[in-house]
Amino acid sequence: MHNPSFNLTHPPPPTSTLPPLAQLQDHTSSQILEALQNLRSFYWPPLLLPPKLLLLKRGIRRPIHDESVPDSGYASAEEEEQDIGDEIVVDHVTNTGNPDEEVVDDGPDNVAADLKILRSDAFERAFAIKWITGFVSRSDSWIGSSLDEDESKARARVVDYATAILSVFARGEDETVQAVTRCFSFPLHGKDGRSSIAIKVELNDAPLSNEDHTSVGLQSWASSILLAERMCTAPARFGLVTDTRTRLHVLELGAGTGLLSIVASKLLQHLSHTNSIVVATDYHPDVLENLSVNIHTNFPTSSSPPVTIHPLDWAYPGYSTLPEERFDIILAADVIYHPEHARWIKGCIERFLLQPQTGKDGGICWLIMPLRSTGRHEGMDDTVDLVFPNNFSDGVRVRATEGWTLAILEREESVRHGRVGRADESGYKLFKIGWVGIN
Repeated sequence: MHNPSFNLTHPPPPTSTLPPLAQLQDHTSSQILEALQNLRSFYWPPLLLPPKLLLLKRGIRRPIHDESVPDSGYASAEEEEQDIGDEIVVDHVTNTGNPDEEVVDDGPDNVAADLKILRSDAFERAFAIKWITGFVSRSDSWIGSSLDEDESKARARVVDYATAILSVFARGEDETVQAVTRCFSFPLHGKDGRSSIAIKVELNDAPLSNEDHTSVGLQSWASSILLAERMCTAPARFGLVTDTRTRLHVLELGAGTGLLSIVASKLLQHLSHTNSIVVATDYHPDVLENLSVNIHTNFPTSSSPPVTIHPLDWAYPGYSTLPEERFDIILAADVIYHPEHARWIKGCIERFLLQPQTGKDGGICWLIMPLRSTGRHEGMDDTVDLVFPNNFSDGVRVRATEGWTLAILEREESVRHGRVGRADESGYKLFKIGWVGIN
């Protein structure tokens, strides 16, 4: 597929440069990136700059914990690595000084006539959007097919680049928003450790808005995928298999696309806890709408889906809209990307998590988040430790006379999964949070 004739000033149309998706496994990250860069230049050509124009990188490095409007936490790590005062000298010759020599400016307002015609071609544009959508939906297998760790990371970055291009297409006034359907299959392991069936989930991932940072729940992130996989591998560990309760209450905070809620509900059905209650919560209206679509997609024959949806703002929670009963299990994946979030989440857990009773343990909250070593979200997992005390003694949980407080009962770290996750996610931290007795 590598084509040395690619020219970012006069790029060829998408139909002649994008490789067949069926042959995706035969192409490297460099080859796919080159094709995507050509596509981007075809529709959004770079402006040519005057000779020796001095460009400054950002003059002020944004603090790690930005106190302004919290963003999604999914900006690439590379953009945070620019140092103060770094300079780039760009030397583009746009005019030779000869008045008789015609200079063609291929900027977006003065493109050559033939390129204008091609860029307005509806078939080419539809082909490009369909190709990127298909590429993103197949990206997990493409990333996982590489045995080289560096190549896998490079492919993950290429997928991020493709997703960004797809979002730009979607923001066009003459284009409808392009969504990506993601299909998951998690092997369900029994007590013997073997898998006999799989929990299958189909999700609609919508492009994110660059202007609205609170809509991050429109996409499924690696933390939720990893936790869903673990829940299916060891459902008893996560409290989804129990002999003491026939009806479990499960709550998801920041449900997003609803992956964890849907997996939990399907698990409980397979494990004969058919009367259990699963509640998915989120805040953004677009996220809640997309969440509803995903739930109905995964339970199409149910007149009353087993997962109910409730709006919940962590900062100003309206508890009256949710069930009064407390929950046996609370799930939260990638919900902390601002210093205040851990404190807000703690308040919700205090309100909703089932407290211990004499002779019975209380509920458990499972919270998972990515580890980032660069950027404004570096060390965000430390905010969880600051809010919740550590207590790794299970025995203390049976005392129910002096009162209770929430604490971290277990903490587990894992490295980044080769097939999922952003390039700036080095690993994941899983917290088991529950009630401990106060002396």
